[in-house]
Amino acid sequence: MQTIPKELVLKKFPTLEDSLLDELLAESTLKEVGEGEEVMRSGQYITSTILLLRGLLKVYREDDEGNEFMMYYLEAGNACAMSMMCTARNEKSQIMVKAVTDAEVLLVPSHLSELWLGKYKTWHNFVIASYRQRFEELLQTLDSIAFKGLDERLLFYLKSHVKVSGNEVKLSHQQIANELNSSREVISRLLKKLEQTGAITLHRNYIEVHDLTIV
Repeated sequence: MQTIPKELVLKKFPTLEDSLLDELLAESTLKEVGEGEEVMRSGQYITSTILLLRGLLKVYREDDEGNEFMMYYLEAGNACAMSMMCTARNEKSQIMVKAVTDAEVLLVPSHLSELWLGKYKTWHNFVIASYRQRFEELLQTLDSIAFKGLDERLLFYLKSHVKVSGNEVKLSHQQIANELNSSREVISRLLKKLEQTGAITLHRNYIEVHDLTIV
């Protein structure tokens, strides 16, 4: 069993009280996840709450034809609220979670996650805050789909990606098209227009973002 890096846990989850952190370190399992690897899949029963220590995870849904609907990203220090919900209700997952980069996650047994809600105020607050943050991010995503054109949705998508992973968006035009339910040709045309404004620079294997506020 891999040793859980205590200093990293303290740094990423600073609001949790000492006694809770001791239990977290003693009872959780550390798992390394490679880039592109699935962390959760639709239809899977989830037995652990997922806490992200390192890396970046993407939460999304997938239809029968393999088209993706990107919901939000998880950064280091975040918890997967959907894993909390599935473990609490003993339900199958209805979403997919995939590693955008190499990552490390803590797996908290479901019975402990439930026990800590009543035992530790800081855990209770952390869970509620996780639900609220994910709900707000999902609303923003839905708003971008319901009320905005594809050009505005692309801007929102790029801003979301920059927020969690920096100014180099290491995604192909086809990957972006898949997540926005569009075609590669349309996305490439919109990206070229953005480049002409000076907001981005298109490179062979990534997009360099300069200033999306000037668009």
